[in-house]
Amino acid sequence: MATITVQRPKLAWHEKLFLSTLVKGLKITMGHAIRTFRQIAGKKEKVTMEYPEQKWDENLPEYYRGAPALVTDEHGRERCVSCQLCEFICPPKAIKITPGEIPSDDPWAKVEKRPKEFEIDMIRCIYCGMCEEVCPEQAIYLRKDYAITGESRAEMVHDKKRLYEIGGMRVGLVNKWNELK
Repeated sequence: MATITVQRPKLAWHEKLFLSTLVKGLKITMGHAIRTFRQIAGKKEKVTMEYPEQKWDENLPEYYRGAPALVTDEHGRERCVSCQLCEFICPPKAIKITPGEIPSDDPWAKVEKRPKEFEIDMIRCIYCGMCEEVCPEQAIYLRKDYAITGESRAEMVHDKKRLYEIGGMRVGLVNKWNELK
């Protein structure tokens, strides 16, 4: 295979010092600074949000992805069938599922399994939304929550009970209870 040599262009003295790039960057920075000073002087709305007193709740965009949580259907049944797709697709491996069987005497035993344990490590979670997209049963949703806190690492690992507690109930199609399935 032939080797191709690419000739690099010769740079002028001002290009070697990156002066033109530096001037362009300073121009953008000064433009933002002047615009900010005009807003402050003109007494328009504040530039900075004062977080604990002011919340983002009314300003959250529609596409905002918050923390994941598990939901139940309108009858209080678990939607999760422990397929483990969310565990496999999770890039930082923040989800851990241990599947468990449903007893045959259970009135909803047409589904073969449900999660015995379901944990999401909120410290590792990157809020990408892939778990919500891949879930075939609509069991995991991203809620509009941005202030997730804890006093220790152990508090930031949400177990199944905590995930159902913060997720709540969702009304709508749940494929695992569908008779056609």
